[in-house]
Parts: sequence; structure tokens; C-alpha cells
Amino acid sequence: MFRLALQRSILSPGRKIGSRQQSRTILTCRPFNVNRTFLNRIHSFKSPLSKQIQWSQRYSMTATTTSVTKPAVAYWLYFNAGMTFSIVVVGGLTRLTESGLSITEWNVISGMKPPRSASEWNEEFEKYKQFPEYKLLNRHMTLEEFKNIFFWEWSHRMIGRFIGVSFILPGLYFASRGHMTRRVAKQTFGITCLLGFQGFMGWYMVKSGLSEALMKEPGAVPRVSQYRLTAHLATAIAIYTSTIYVAADIVRQNKIISGKYPQQTASMLNNPVLKRFRIATHGLGALMFLTVLSGGLVAGLDAGLIYNEFPFMGEGIIPPRKELWSDNYVKPNDNGKWRNLLENPTTVQFDHRTLAETTATLTAALWLYSRKLPLPKNVRVAVNTMMGAVAVQVTLGISTLIFMVPIELAAAHQAGALALLTSNFWLIHALRRVPV
Repeated sequence: MFRLALQRSILSPGRKIGSRQQSRTILTCRPFNVNRTFLNRIHSFKSPLSKQIQWSQRYSMTATTTSVTKPAVAYWLYFNAGMTFSIVVVGGLTRLTESGLSITEWNVISGMKPPRSASEWNEEFEKYKQFPEYKLLNRHMTLEEFKNIFFWEWSHRMIGRFIGVSFILPGLYFASRGHMTRRVAKQTFGITCLLGFQGFMGWYMVKSGLSEALMKEPGAVPRVSQYRLTAHLATAIAIYTSTIYVAADIVRQNKIISGKYPQQTASMLNNPVLKRFRIATHGLGALMFLTVLSGGLVAGLDAGLIYNEFPFMGEGIIPPRKELWSDNYVKPNDNGKWRNLLENPTTVQFDHRTLAETTATLTAALWLYSRKLPLPKNVRVAVNTMMGAVAVQVTLGISTLIFMVPIELAAAHQAGALALLTSNFWLIHALRRVPV
């Protein structure tokens, strides 16, 4: 091809050559001595347009890897959410068995090793004897009984340490390997900060039950502050819900990017008729969270041990006014009797009942309303699950009250509260709009 092109460029276009002479000329013609480097440059030449196309393809591939978090990160977060669920249940059992004040020190490293020898156990028991719970309530406790409550608190703390390690180390690995987007990295860092704050809140709560000031108060009960207990519970719920929410969002984004998210579901979620329903699910979630926090006050004050009947509280559904708004809980600088809402066991239990009944009623109303709406299958399953969860939770709550707070029922009631919140968050996340 090169020789023909060269021949045509040399010969005059008007000159006729015979076929024999032409073939002889082609055979005897010598090509120019062309620089091979120049030829390589010609063959390797690419237009600016082709370079731009290749750059955009390379950029799009890079953007895909950095703008979508790997699914493995979601599975890791789900695992930690499950561990958080378990530590909330164990924390409830620690409270119900009155084991929370058995370990009187906070040692992050050395506290991981429990006592083994008889001398170590006696030393730990002697430390416990120095504080109000033993002096006022447990003077007849034996060493074997102390070991039982010690292991409940020790297990609770060890699960907390494990969650911290399982969150920090894999999180650093995923971030360093580029498996997380900046947004997810910031979210996981925020959850990690909450974990650190939760450790502080745990010790801050325990410290309130070790105060020697309890010995000077007439009729005082050595227990942790209901305010700090509720704050400790609220932080645990914040860690749990934020973890499952971030994990669910990662899974959802991967389905959207890969094209596996059902187009029909996306179209149904963008229907304007779901706007009110979506707002109602958020409001119901806030009410559920408030109800759980009121349950923390009930646990902190042992308010479940009074009025063990339902639906009445004494002679009526509402306790006597003087008992609800007692002057015994009013302090000199208070403006009114508002402190009854937080410190009066009768008022706290009545508030929890009222919030729980309101939550159950509104959940049933929302479920009935959902029957009239064009909901995708996953949203329908979520709202049905939430309705089932609230029915189970109401049953557990009434049973716990009537049977005077047995440990098994009370622990199941606390786990049910977290399960109900989970179903609500599932519904909220399933209702999020999807770009079509």
C-alpha cells in the first residue's frame, strides 16, 4: 500500500504507462527513507476528541468507585446495629437484676479482666461494701450473690468495649481503602463519637448511684439517677437508629446505581398522594421515641412496681389529683409542680401509660389509613410489621405491669420498644423518594 501511494505521487497524472512498464517501475522503485519515529507518531496520533472521550470514561469510572459506598460497609454497620440492640437488652437486664452498681471503678483496660482467685473476689467485694447500695440494701449479701450481679455488669461493659473496637478498627480500614464516600465517612465518624460519649454517660450514670450523699437523705434509695439513666438509653437508641439508617441507605444507593431498584416502586414512591402519609410516619416515630424515654424514667424510679393493674390506677383510670401533683416533689425555687412529671413515680407511670396508649391508637389509625393508599410492596410490609410490633409491645407492657415487673417480661418489653422503633425507621426509609 505504501509503495502504490508513493508511485502514484511520483508519476504524472496525465502520463500513461503500460501495465508491464508500470509493474517494472513499481518493483524497481525504492521508497523514501522515512524516519520510523515519525511513523510511530502518526500511528499513535489521537484527536483531541478521542482524548476527551477516553478521559471522560476514565473519570466516570473513578467517580463511580468514589461516589458509592461498598455494600460490605452496610453489612458491617448492620452487625454493629445488632450488637447495639443486644447491649440495650443486656443493659435492661443489668438494671432489673440491680447489678449496675456492683463494679465501683471504671478501668478501660484493666477492667476487662474479671477476678479469678478467691483473694481477688474478696477484694472486689470489699470495694462494693464501701458504697450505699450494700450498706442500705444488701448487708446480708453473700460472695456468691455478689458474683452474680458482678458478671451482669461486667458483661454489659465488655459488650460495650467490643462494639467500640468493632466499630473503630473496621471503620478505619474501610475509610483508608476508599470503600466509603465522604458523606458515609462523616456519618460513621459521628456515630463513633456517640459511642465515646455513651461510654462516658455509662460511667456518669453509675457514679450517681455511688454517691455518699445518699446516706444522708432520709428514705433515700441507692440507685442511679433516672435522668442519667434516660440519657444513657437515649444515646444508645441514637447510636442504634443512626447505624441502621446509614446501612439501609448504602444498600439502597447501590441498588439504584446498579439499576436493580424496581422502576415501578420508584414511580409509586414519587406519587404526591403519599406526602401526608410520609409526614405522619415521622411524627409517629417522634412519639415512639418520647414514649421509650418515658419508659426510662419509669425504670429509673421503679415506677412499675405501683398500680399493678390495667386500665385503672386505683379507683379510676386517672389517679387522685393530689397524688399526681404532690407537694412532696416541689423544691423551694420551683415555679409550679412540674417536677412531678420527672420525679413522682405515680405521675411518671401515668405519663408512660398515656403516651403508650396514644402511640398504639395513632399507629392503628395510620395502618388503617395506609390500606387506602397505593403503596409499594416493601412499604406495605413495613407498615404491617409496625402494626404487629405495636400490638406485641402493648401486650408485653400490660403483662409486665400486672405481674409486677418480672425480669423476663420486663426485658422483653424493653426489646420490644427497640423493635417497634426499628419497624418505624424501616417504614420511614422505605418511603423515601427515588429519582426516576
